[in-house]
Amino acid sequence: MTENNNITVYGADWCGDCRRAKKFFNDHKIEFTWINTDENPEAEELVKQKNNGKRIIPTIIFPDGSMLVEPSNEELAHKFGV
Repeated sequence: MTENNNITVYGADWCGDCRRAKKFFNDHKIEFTWINTDENPEAEELVKQKNNGKRIIPTIIFPDGSMLVEPSNEELAHKFGV
């Protein structure tokens, strides 16, 4: 589901950590694809696969295949060197 050369954020609209991560990306003008796991059963399954059966959001997958789960703004800043 992750597109090449794109960051994919899996989450839900009700999730505060998801909103914070989206705000971080928007504030730093970092392009990303948002996939709402509440509206996409395949995305929810992918999140569970990546997190050993747990639905932990946000799960953020990067073009290089790396992943951050429930990252803080500090962790995101470190990932992008900002």
